[in-house]
Amino acid sequence: MDIRYREARKSEIERINELFKEMLQAIYRTDDVNGYEDGYLERFFDNNEDRIFVAESQEEIVGFLSVQVYRDEGYIYFDDLSVSAKFRDQGIGTKLIEMAETYVREIGIKVIVFHVEKSNARAHELYYRLGYEDNEDQGNRMRMVKEI
Repeated sequence: MDIRYREARKSEIERINELFKEMLQAIYRTDDVNGYEDGYLERFFDNNEDRIFVAESQEEIVGFLSVQVYRDEGYIYFDDLSVSAKFRDQGIGTKLIEMAETYVREIGIKVIVFHVEKSNARAHELYYRLGYEDNEDQGNRMRMVKEI
């Protein structure tokens, strides 16, 4: 299957929101989830350093990773990573993380932070395999960190 990776376009906000809801449904095992608040994703297209990277198959977005830059605090925050169910286990999440890590190096920040739900063992294992370490237990989720 041919997968292309690139930065998201503003016109793709609706599809990114659909993938976000799919991710929440998988994590919490319920269809009763809400997407992003209206206007939330606009920040990624406002000419700042925040980015959304996407995986695309046959002109359909099948995965994304959002990256928020906290330059004053000295870290990057990987906010949401979602890959559509039928495209999982093909290395797409890994490739999106690697793409985001390349971006982090390009803008000169050394620390990546994100959270993983404790119930999401698959994701936790992926991040651990990619060199992320548990940093802080925060109840239902774990804060993970990687210095690059």
